[in-house]
Amino acid sequence: MKITCLSDLSDPVKCPSLVIKVGSSLLVDRDGVRAEWLSGLVAEIAAARARGQNVIVVCSGAIALGAAKLGLEKGGRGKLSDAQASAAVGQIVLSGLWAELLAGYGLVAAQMLITLEDLELRRRYLNATATLESLLDEGVVPVINENDCVATHEIRFGDNDRLAARVAQAARANAVLLLSDVDGLYDRDPADPDAELVREVHHITPEVKAMATSESASGMGSGGMTSKLQAAEIAEFAGIALAIINGIHERPITQALENDRGTLFVPRKRKAGARMVWLGGRLRLKGSIIVDDGAATALREGASLLAKGITGVEGSFKRGDAIAIMDSSRTKIAHGLSEYDASECFAIKGLHSKYLYEMLGYAPRSAVVHRDQLVLK
Repeated sequence: MKITCLSDLSDPVKCPSLVIKVGSSLLVDRDGVRAEWLSGLVAEIAAARARGQNVIVVCSGAIALGAAKLGLEKGGRGKLSDAQASAAVGQIVLSGLWAELLAGYGLVAAQMLITLEDLELRRRYLNATATLESLLDEGVVPVINENDCVATHEIRFGDNDRLAARVAQAARANAVLLLSDVDGLYDRDPADPDAELVREVHHITPEVKAMATSESASGMGSGGMTSKLQAAEIAEFAGIALAIINGIHERPITQALENDRGTLFVPRKRKAGARMVWLGGRLRLKGSIIVDDGAATALREGASLLAKGITGVEGSFKRGDAIAIMDSSRTKIAHGLSEYDASECFAIKGLHSKYLYEMLGYAPRSAVVHRDQLVLK
């Protein structure tokens, strides 16, 4: 059954499994943890579990909590080593809070710390999927955060919005609920008095992306509306609903769902299998191939990418790496697994298949990116 409105997120038939993302600015203020607010949210999670829904929490706040304890400037984000130290101190506090509050409702919490590569590398992704499946089967509430103790700028999500969408993919969840510091997506900067809340989005177009602002209001988190739209794109491809609601209020989920106040990104019917969903949701690509208009049309019609249609190669990638495929206007049209190294792609770009042996010195593969290893965006 398809999720078509916000209230469906509380329906265990339409939404058996829900990922809830909680940002730093909601959990922590200048005085520390918003204990009363968090208690109310945990009560809502317990109510969801009582009506038969599985719940996964993706929660920021470790860096903010740790920085406060250590007395570090800039909320612990002044430099990478400060952020990592703050995360190490804050994460144990954060996990303890969740475990204690959930235990008050007879629920068991589990901590999972995830890096970008845990969900980008196929084998580790499958391991994460198996762990989540086992925890949910046992009635546990997984509480997930990025492993900021070891993540660096080069290999991290950078925001928990996209992490929540990727976790939802791995867990085969039905919906993601992003608790924000605004009511949802507005058609322009919400500070503008003429701004209007967008209630439903059926497809993320360039016009929808143009509505986003890049900054969060609090200055404490790392995400903004742009990251939330990126999360919605990941969810949309996987056939997962995503909603943005205002999390500032007490019992925020109840308020938003009962008052139908928020933005729902309606899921499209999932056509791809699990492997293609994983590929389509990848955030870290090793390079890109630019193709001509004829190749772009052929790809959209279900063809493989041949060398003849390639006009440019960027990045350093090996055979089997995930790459982006872009059209002549440099718009990303697909993700795929390359059958050749970047240097080989550069050598054969624009060549007809009958000339590939002469250029490479060995029997060429059938395609640069085979259609079975390619996902249109």
